[in-house]
Amino acid sequence: MAGALSAMIAAAFSGGGGGGGYTIIQTFTATSTWTCPTGVTEVEYLVVAGGGGGGYQQGGGGGAGGYRIGTGLAVTAGTDYTITIGAAGTASSSGRGGNGGDSSIAGSPITESPSGAGTNTLKSYGGGGGGSNNLSGNNGGSGGGGGTNTAPAGSGNTPSTSPAQGTNGGSGGVTSLGGGGGGSGGAGSNAVLTVTAGNGGVAASSAITGSTVYYAGGGGGGGTGASPAVPGGLGGGTATTSQKGGAGNGGAGGVGDAASANTGGGGGGGGQYPSLYNGGAGGSGIVILKYTVPSQTVFVFKGTTKWTCPTGVTSVDYLVVAGGGGGGGGLGGGGGAGGFRTGSALSVSAGTEYTITVGGGGTGTSNPGGAGSDSVFSTITSTGGGGGGQFGTTGSNGGSGGGGSGTNSAAPKAGGNGNTPNTSPSQGSNGGSGSSSTGVGDRNAGGGGGASATGATANASTGGNGGAGTASSITGSSVTYAGGGGGGGDGAPNTAGTGGSGGGGNASATTNGTAGTANTGGGGGGAGSPPSSGGAGGSGIVIIKINQ
Repeated sequence: MAGALSAMIAAAFSGGGGGGGYTIIQTFTATSTWTCPTGVTEVEYLVVAGGGGGGYQQGGGGGAGGYRIGTGLAVTAGTDYTITIGAAGTASSSGRGGNGGDSSIAGSPITESPSGAGTNTLKSYGGGGGGSNNLSGNNGGSGGGGGTNTAPAGSGNTPSTSPAQGTNGGSGGVTSLGGGGGGSGGAGSNAVLTVTAGNGGVAASSAITGSTVYYAGGGGGGGTGASPAVPGGLGGGTATTSQKGGAGNGGAGGVGDAASANTGGGGGGGGQYPSLYNGGAGGSGIVILKYTVPSQTVFVFKGTTKWTCPTGVTSVDYLVVAGGGGGGGGLGGGGGAGGFRTGSALSVSAGTEYTITVGGGGTGTSNPGGAGSDSVFSTITSTGGGGGGQFGTTGSNGGSGGGGSGTNSAAPKAGGNGNTPNTSPSQGSNGGSGSSSTGVGDRNAGGGGGASATGATANASTGGNGGAGTASSITGSSVTYAGGGGGGGDGAPNTAGTGGSGGGGNASATTNGTAGTANTGGGGGGAGSPPSSGGAGGSGIVIIKINQ
């Protein structure tokens, strides 16, 4: 998915090869896409939403994000599932804390569809924000704690799921103290008169990764620094760090603690005296999938990943395609394709964690096109495609070079160089030059380079076509990647260049260029007459095939 390229995904593999296959544990800490591998029909899952933020001024603790676990969730091989990670609830500087964002697995089929989630979606709901002075806590996956002056708590498991995804918060005290936010394993406690702030509800533990980890503890209620001082409630209901589930402690004479990222914990409520203090932010959510694959499985990565080489695996085949460059604006050159690198029997070491980075496409604007981002696996780096030139400028260097723009000058504007930095075999080609005519109306732009061919040079009537990409059969089917973007034209009767095979975007002679295709590394198409914009480059892709 093009909009999820900065997502962090950690994958761990265990088990032997041969006929037994491998157990895969894949952890998503930012919104991304999961492509279900061949042979996988069901998954075990953990889905934790973002925790609520703590309330202001003796505020209630934030409620934990909804916590859901299960086995036997039906999935379909080859389908892309959208993994959404809920954002942390905002810390409050006046009034209630913000609710956390929802986390979900969405695609067809998803056999479980809780109330309000939508078709083919399994969703955990964000935790409720903590209340403030006279303000109740919000409802959510777990409810936020109530603020001071006996403000009521928010309700958990809202919207309702079965089994329940969370619990209620605790109510505020008579004066000065906030109630605890609800946790995934227990309700937040009530503040007691003017004596005790409410502790956050306890977290729940999961061993889906092979180790016991606590998630989604409720935030502690705010206390006071006045005499007699009352400390804030404990996040997660206990002082033991491993039990807190990432939740924040409530502030006494200070700000409530923020919850830990990717735990779904609630933020601590703000305290009072000698000032009025803010609540702490909640913790963002997390999704973990566990499933078994057969040997010789192909893994397709469309977002940044951490991959731990399993026992018994010594080499892999690979395809690493970087993000394509953006097309240039205003008589713009086509974007160069992302670098294309492929090979077999790349040595890997069992137990080693490899970071897989999937490059994003370069921007397409009314200026020169932006460069694509690099894609990386192990020792293999493919360089992002060069951006196409904008009126009067050259194309940029990259995995493949961007096309040169149209210009009034008698000297053509050159395309950028491909295979920069140099690799062997080459990862890409040069971009084409713009036309060199000085006549207004025939200032056409060059095509972006592709993985297997140079972008075409423009002439007095036509923008250059993008260079062709290269086909790969690593997935078992032949797919072409890394085509260059077409060069823009100078209005009718001129024609614009077409994108190269492999996801290159088409250019325009009058308006904006089209984007390169997502997850191909295709370059964006160049723009037509100013002030039109070029198309964005297509995002990259990394594919690994285990041979053992």
